[in-house]
Amino acid sequence: MNRRSALKGILGAVLCPLCAKGGFAAEGAHWSYEGNTGPAKWGEIDNASRVCSVGVQQSPIDIKGSIDAKLPPLQFVWSKRAGTIVNNGHTIQLDFPEGNTLSIERQKYALLQMHFHRPSEHMIGGKGYPMEVHFVHRSAAGSLAVVGILMTAGKPNAAFNRIVQSMPQKKGHAAADPAIDPMALLPDRHSYYRYSGSLTTPPCSETVDWHLLIEPVSVAEADIAAFAKLYPMNARPVQPPHRRFLLKSG
Repeated sequence: MNRRSALKGILGAVLCPLCAKGGFAAEGAHWSYEGNTGPAKWGEIDNASRVCSVGVQQSPIDIKGSIDAKLPPLQFVWSKRAGTIVNNGHTIQLDFPEGNTLSIERQKYALLQMHFHRPSEHMIGGKGYPMEVHFVHRSAAGSLAVVGILMTAGKPNAAFNRIVQSMPQKKGHAAADPAIDPMALLPDRHSYYRYSGSLTTPPCSETVDWHLLIEPVSVAEADIAAFAKLYPMNARPVQPPHRRFLLKSG
């Protein structure tokens, strides 16, 4: 059995890390973004998280050397609002009810949740951004598609403002503000980079098709600062690309 096949066997046991409402890590596993429980030690948390250290398709990455390709458009149907807003101890996350979908060609994915990282996890040509939001989707067969959007300081964004105004200040959850519209966090253009990668938190499962939008979304600097009071740094460092195909849509 080659190394890639062995890794796929490990990942089979953690194909559905998102089923846990509070986050991605195995129940009871403790991890953080610094020190002895930081990213360099994630592979030692438990057997399920070993791929954080030995995986060859880890995320995030520095986007460079992409290949122009004719990729299918991303079709967003996010008509229903979030049900809950959660402070899970690692980030602020909004969980969504059924009815929100992402379609890519003939494949449809349900929107499970969105969450935030500061600073951005992905970079473009070595450049980072103040924040990044991830929209996590899952197909009926269990495959994952994550849409990442880089966030820059500038023009205020009403949806993000409502999120930081209503986010729990301590670990816990509350009903989400019904006025929070996830579509408002999408930039005008939906061109994207696509690559095969992983979750960016333990257990770092290599089961994700990444779609990082090329155009960032602008949010108020004051709202970034408000998020940073809770989470000044909750981003995993970029990982080796390992000669993966990195495609860029038109």
